[in-house]
Amino acid sequence: MPISQEPTLTLSPDSKTGTAVSASGTWQVHALAQGEAMRTLETQLKTLRNDANAAWDLSGIDSMDHIGAQLFWNTWGKTRPTRLQLAPAQEEFFKRIEQAGNIEIPRPRSGRLSSVMVLGFKMLSFFEHMAGFTALIGQVAQDLARFARHPLRGPWREISANIFHAGFQALGITALVGFLIGVVLSYLSAQQLRAFGGDIYLVNLLGMSVIRELGPLLAAILVAGRSGSSITAQLGVMRVTEELDAMLVMGISHGFRLIMPKVLALAISMPLLVIWTDTAALIGGMVAAKIELNLSARYFIQKLPDAVPLANYLIGLGKGAVFGMLIALVSCHFGLRIKANTESLGRGTTTAVVTAITVVILADAVFAIVFNGVGY
Repeated sequence: MPISQEPTLTLSPDSKTGTAVSASGTWQVHALAQGEAMRTLETQLKTLRNDANAAWDLSGIDSMDHIGAQLFWNTWGKTRPTRLQLAPAQEEFFKRIEQAGNIEIPRPRSGRLSSVMVLGFKMLSFFEHMAGFTALIGQVAQDLARFARHPLRGPWREISANIFHAGFQALGITALVGFLIGVVLSYLSAQQLRAFGGDIYLVNLLGMSVIRELGPLLAAILVAGRSGSSITAQLGVMRVTEELDAMLVMGISHGFRLIMPKVLALAISMPLLVIWTDTAALIGGMVAAKIELNLSARYFIQKLPDAVPLANYLIGLGKGAVFGMLIALVSCHFGLRIKANTESLGRGTTTAVVTAITVVILADAVFAIVFNGVGY
């Protein structure tokens, strides 16, 4: 007589005030996957969930796996019924499910030290990042020395590509933001200077603020949000797709082929972007000065060299180079620490952008303190 493959439940009245449930057939995943049979079983099992007096007889089941046993276990409310009859081979399934359900999940201890522990973990993570960042700087320094010794073997194509992506393609957004910032700053300054009769000092105020501070800072923040996130995402995707591991297997250095070209490209591109952003901001300031104070563009251009000493211009260019290298290093640092999953990729990219902008602002504060007496 062939063995029935379809899982079935037979419900009949029981003499001891309840329902007698007999199971037969094959209670394995391939049989339970059939849609019609599974819908019928779910309907029957749903009616038995609140029946604590039901008598269960599973000895007629031909074969069972953990999926079938879990169906019964969920119907019983994750506890054995008082009236249960099992075959000897079935006892092992329910014993394992019962043991797994009794595992106690440790709860985090709540106490006075919890906040101290959180702070300690944050500090440990900070010092770990600092150690990794310092090691990355040392690796880039070694790669630069190797590049200086053998320039013909250097990654010129990678450097050129990064200059194009981080520099040339950022010209539009930096010019637009710089122009608008110049317009806004000129309008606000003109309103205050007019009250004191100091209209002619708008050139001094606008030139110093844009060339020394706002130009480099605006360009760096835009590049950190645009190119910094791109660098981190690129390295993160290479981690997810195991391209970084493949490069190591082939003997290709990550630092020489991936990190150093990005650092050099941003160190070259950022001073040029600073000049571009300064020019756009000053043009915006001249337009607003003409409209608000009727200052001609010729007067603006003639007074600008006297109002802004050359040292401020050089400080702005130096800031651009330093900011570019910091953005590239921070972005590469977090890109190499991304794990092989999409969640880590998104979190690492966000952290890289926020950290890069924060580092740029800190570096700008250091520049302001160090060069406090220069350029005035």
